[in-house]
This record gives sequence, C-alpha cells and structure tokens, in this order.
Amino acid sequence: MANKTFHTAFGVYGIIEKDKKLLVIEKNGGPYINRYDLPGGSLDQGEGLSAAVRREILEETGIKIKDFLQLGTVAFRYPWKYQRYTWNEHICVFYLVKNYEGNSQSMVSQFVGQDSLGSGFIDLNNLNINNSSPLVLLAKKYIVSGVFETKDISLNKWDVL
Repeated sequence: MANKTFHTAFGVYGIIEKDKKLLVIEKNGGPYINRYDLPGGSLDQGEGLSAAVRREILEETGIKIKDFLQLGTVAFRYPWKYQRYTWNEHICVFYLVKNYEGNSQSMVSQFVGQDSLGSGFIDLNNLNINNSSPLVLLAKKYIVSGVFETKDISLNKWDVL
C-alpha cells in the first residue's frame, strides 16, 4: 500500500427494514455526501457501542430503538482525497434493529456534527451504487439474502458526488 495515506473512521450503523424498504438518511457531509446512507455514526468519548447506535439513530431519524442485534463488523476501503489523506478506511459495526418506536423524520435537527438532513424508507430496488453508500448496499444485500457477510470490502474507485 505504498504511497497511500489512510484516514480511518469508526462507527456504528443500524439496519431498519420494513416492507422491503430500508430506512436511510440523506447524507450532507463526508465521502457519502449526496447519497443515501445508513443511520449511525461515531461514538462520543467514553460512549459504548450500544449507546452510540441508539443515540445516532435517534438523532438522525427520530426513531427510538427498543430491540437490536449486532450483526458484525466490516471495513470499507476506497480512494478519497481528504485533508492529507488519499484513502479512507471506514470500519463499521452493523446492527439489525428488530423493534423500534416512532416514525422516521424527513427533516431532523441540525447541529455541529449532524450529517443527516433527514430520513425515510426507500424501496430496495431504488438503492444502487449511484445513489447509495457502500453501507447501504451491504444492508440491501443482507436483507435480500438473509446472510450478513463480514468480509472487508475494497473499492478501486469511489466518486464523491
């Protein structure tokens, strides 16, 4: 990996499916800007994984998680010019949300660090590489197949829209 400088990001993400639709957020920052992404994100200092996924999903969608299951961890690597870095390594812990209360909000509160414009359920057939993050595409594959693959994913090309 000579001449590659990696930015490393770590986060927790929720998969919420209803009627063959996936709950996604509209991303307004980072390498997935202008694409659909899964609700979730980074941990606050001293925060555990479970608390972080609950908080992030509530902040980004308005939904309160009641029951969830950790599916596994996947690292996504792809080219991304950011600050002094040329590549991104996004390490993601995925959760299947089994039960929740509330409705997704198409608009959410904006504050420093908020990278969601709002959320909604999108038909799986309308999610593709041109409008979705690699996290969303992995979630779609899991919903369709019923198998969650924890194999890391490397992309030779990634377009920031």
